Amino acid sequence: MQSTIDSNEIHHFAKNSDDWWNENGPFKPLHRLNPVRMEYIKNQIETHYNNDFSKLEILDIGCGGGLVSEALAEMGAKVTGIDADANAIEIAKSHAKISGLDINYICGDAKSLDKQYDVVIALEIIEHVSDINIFMSACKSCMNKDGLLIMSTLNRTAKSYALGIIAAEYIMRWAARGTHTWNKFVKPSELARHAAQYGIAPYDITGLIFNPLKNEFQLSKNDLSVNYLISLK
Repeated sequence: MQSTIDSNEIHHFAKNSDDWWNENGPFKPLHRLNPVRMEYIKNQIETHYNNDFSKLEILDIGCGGGLVSEALAEMGAKVTGIDADANAIEIAKSHAKISGLDINYICGDAKSLDKQYDVVIALEIIEHVSDINIFMSACKSCMNKDGLLIMSTLNRTAKSYALGIIAAEYIMRWAARGTHTWNKFVKPSELARHAAQYGIAPYDITGLIFNPLKNEFQLSKNDLSVNYLISLK
C-alpha cells in the first residue's frame, strides 16, 4: 500500500513530541495559532452542516499531541486523531485522559483507514507528506459522500520564505530550524489541482496572518501570501 508518510519529517517532529502541550516549547506557534484556526474550523463546519457538533464524526489527520482533536471534542464532536508519530499519539492519549475527553487516537497512516467521516481536518501537514497526490487520495477516501475537508498550509511565495522560514525559524525561533522546507510549500492553485483529481474543490480560502501591532494571528480574506486555510467539498 502506498503511504503518505515521510520518515524524515516524522523523525524531526518526534524529537519534540514530549513537549506537545508545553505552550512555551517547540510547538508554541501552534498553540498561538490554534484559537484562530478553531474559529475558522467551527464556522466552516456550522455553515456546511448547520447542526449540532454531537452528530458529527471528525477525523484529524496529523493530529500530533491532540491540540485540534481536543478542541473539536470539547465542541461535542466524536473525534478520531491519527498520526505516524507513536510518541505523539501516546502524549495525546495521556492528555485527553487528563482532560476527561473521549478521543480515538490511532498511530498510523490515513491511507490505511477504511472509515468515512463527516469532516476531515488536515492542518499544517500537507507540506510534510511524501506525495501530495497520495495524501489527497487518502483525504478523499476518508470523507463521507457529502463530507467536508478543511486544510491549512503555507503558500510557496517569497514572503513565506522570509517569514515562514527565515523569521520564524532563525530570527524569532518560533519553530526549530529545519521544520519547514520551502519547496514543499503548496500554492492554493496547486492544492486545488490535486484535489480536482479526486472530485473535490475549494469553496473557501482564507489567509492566516500575524499582526505585529496586536502580537496575534488573524484571519484575512485578502492576504494568502504566507499561511492559508482552505475548505473543500
